[in-house]
Amino acid sequence: MSDSSTHAAAAPVPTRVGRRCVVVSLVVAALLYAGDQASKLWVVDNLVLGREYPVVPGLLWWQHIRNSGGAFSLGSGATWVFTLVMAAVVVAILWHLRRVRDPLWALALGLVLGGALGNLTDRLFREPGFGRGHVVDFIAVPHFAIFNVADCGVVVGIGLVLLLILLNRDSGVARER
Repeated sequence: MSDSSTHAAAAPVPTRVGRRCVVVSLVVAALLYAGDQASKLWVVDNLVLGREYPVVPGLLWWQHIRNSGGAFSLGSGATWVFTLVMAAVVVAILWHLRRVRDPLWALALGLVLGGALGNLTDRLFREPGFGRGHVVDFIAVPHFAIFNVADCGVVVGIGLVLLLILLNRDSGVARER
């Protein structure tokens, strides 16, 4: 024998919550993407390749480089692999967004999406050719790789994803205000 009081079913999440999360993700991704592409355009137009431009002496400088590899320039001979991986990441995030009901997950995925799109754009449309393009990197700090705005978004987004996973926070559960 069963009645509705013994089987408490989870209330369906309103679609508007899901729509808001999609909008948050897409706005975050668009803002990050725009900032990344604008900064790279400025770098390409104004900084000599390889030259260092001090911003905070000894702590931060701009240095225009072209990265054919992944993080820390690893895998420079497999540029097309990074293009495929970034394209797959973009598709996977867009696919998952329809289920996201948590604003923090929306923010995290928006950061990763914007960063992946920023670097994917370089891979697709920069020299030496389609799918093999080199990413424009320019932010330099001591004892670390040279990176860009898209990389910052990906790292912060992935860090937030890891934190949400550690906190056992489900991306598909709506949060009360």
